[in-house]
Amino acid sequence: MAQTSTIQNDTKAAEEYAARVFETIKQRNPGETEFHQAVEEFLNSVIPALAKEPKYEANGILEQLTEPERLISFRVPWVDDSGAVNVNRGYRVQFNSAIGPYKGGLRFHPSVTGSIVKFLGFEQIFKNSLTGLPIGGGKGGSDFDPKGKSDAEVMRFCQSFMTELQKHIGPDTDVPAGDIGVGGREIGYLFGQYKRLRGAYDAGTLTGKGLSYGGSLARTEATGYGLVYFTVEMLEAAGETIRGKKIVVSGSGNVAIYAIEKAHELGAKVIVCSDSAGFVYDKEGIKVETVKQLKEVERKRISEYVIIHPSAEYYAGGDVWSVPCDIALPCATQNEINADQARALVKNGVIAVAEGANMPSTLEAVDIYHENKVLFGPAKAANAGGVAVSALEMAQNSTRMSWTFQTVDEHLQNIMKDIHKNSSNAASEYGASGNLVIGSNIAGFLKVADTMIAQGII
Repeated sequence: MAQTSTIQNDTKAAEEYAARVFETIKQRNPGETEFHQAVEEFLNSVIPALAKEPKYEANGILEQLTEPERLISFRVPWVDDSGAVNVNRGYRVQFNSAIGPYKGGLRFHPSVTGSIVKFLGFEQIFKNSLTGLPIGGGKGGSDFDPKGKSDAEVMRFCQSFMTELQKHIGPDTDVPAGDIGVGGREIGYLFGQYKRLRGAYDAGTLTGKGLSYGGSLARTEATGYGLVYFTVEMLEAAGETIRGKKIVVSGSGNVAIYAIEKAHELGAKVIVCSDSAGFVYDKEGIKVETVKQLKEVERKRISEYVIIHPSAEYYAGGDVWSVPCDIALPCATQNEINADQARALVKNGVIAVAEGANMPSTLEAVDIYHENKVLFGPAKAANAGGVAVSALEMAQNSTRMSWTFQTVDEHLQNIMKDIHKNSSNAASEYGASGNLVIGSNIAGFLKVADTMIAQGII
């Protein structure tokens, strides 16, 4: 009885500590709802670890973890094709470097704000820790929208953006990559300007590069492939298989495309993909080569799919999560699945949800998955394949070697298996068996927190 009382007291103390930190976060960062959401989920998840080890409170670990080491905001002026001057805002958050140089993508999208960048950078700390590779957490971007811009306009913007960013990055300091709106074209322009300004060929300063100048095979496919590999691990742990399952994928960008490709290779059938204007339903299975042509080459809307494949159906402004499926892979953007949509998925028989985008499910949606025994792979675990292969690209750049696609893909599969295993083990150890939200947060947290204690108050 005394032991039970002690455990309860420790848990209560941990809950009070987490609550105090969260109140400070809300007061210090007013209006930053996405950042608040990411921090709240994390704090609630790691309470069992805080209760077990009082040293984390004694060393002020949560206070340090939730405050970025550095937050950079800067003006990005550029001239469009008509000769008009435009001004966007650029960001880079260098959140935590305890286990390695800052690592995280750049997002170019009108929705980018300080709150968005901070939530992404905070999540990146634990995602990067889960990979087992020596990389810290960072993120960045701009409210610039590359859609509808000419190549010349994108180049001029990227050159202006990098003119400021280059002061803060480097292969042993901070290594950006791509994200929404930042693909091979943008990385090429960014790297070219960095090289020009620094007068050095620091290939390891950016990842997601073209193969001709230090990129890695399988990097393009990594996030989508890794998402499916993680989904397979979740299903197998529950005695299920991906073969024969119907899958709904949101988005039609890099993550979505290669999740569709790998799911089809493993015997599943993806029947839906989307963009911001609507979604395509193809009962015979989405033709991934068509999506690649439309999105990666022609940069067109997904509605064009039905012109090429008339048997498919297009729903303008439709809700992809209303389509019955066995597995849902949200690969578009944050908070794209709310509570009502989560209930619709459950009602239609979904057995698994794995996040390809960053924080695509609201906290209420996640609660509904758990209440209804839906297998759930949170983003920081399920979509870590991209940053993992970015770190492998850094390793290749450091040795001036190029690995085969098969070698990189094998590393990726093993990393995703280890992430699932370590998250599952942590969940079990801390009394939340099967809850990969708690497991992934604790597994990612412990490595970073223990390293921070070892390095002192800095």
